[in-house]
Amino acid sequence: LHEILNSLLALSRFEAGKAQMEFRALSPRSIVTDAVESYRRTAQDLGVALLADIPGDFPDVWADTTRIVHVFGNLLSNALKHTSPGGRIDLTADTDDAWVRFHVSDTGEGIPAAFLTRVFEPFFRVPGRRNETGAGLGLAIVKEIVEAHGGTVGVESSEGEGSTFTFTLRRADRFMKERAA
Repeated sequence: LHEILNSLLALSRFEAGKAQMEFRALSPRSIVTDAVESYRRTAQDLGVALLADIPGDFPDVWADTTRIVHVFGNLLSNALKHTSPGGRIDLTADTDDAWVRFHVSDTGEGIPAAFLTRVFEPFFRVPGRRNETGAGLGLAIVKEIVEAHGGTVGVESSEGEGSTFTFTLRRADRFMKERAA
């Protein structure tokens, strides 16, 4: 109940535009490495491979460390809940001149196409899932955090084959250039 209340409060703060954020330049590789390390033991215990492939020379992103750790935590936690032993979760990224796109892909049960447009709604949970835990607030909070960073979030999924959640963060060098202009 305490976690649900905290999630509701966080969601309300973001929706009202009153969430306190401390932005700074962050290395995509270090963000992902930290996120993966927090879940590595759980993944091993569940028999799920957890792999990260983020080049060390990627440009920094402009982000709030605590909030982005929360985004990765939620996406990894969900991937672990819905990936069977022997499966895998991959964290990758790509970049263009303005954004870094992060991808969290799993070989889990996937999401039926009929529900893909609803997964970021508060309190929505895909019906009939084997691990029906939580209040359905995690992905709604992920969406609010990413959008508060000026980014976008989306999902692609094939039922029975897995899902890929993708979100964007502004490149720090691009942010600084725009701010100076």
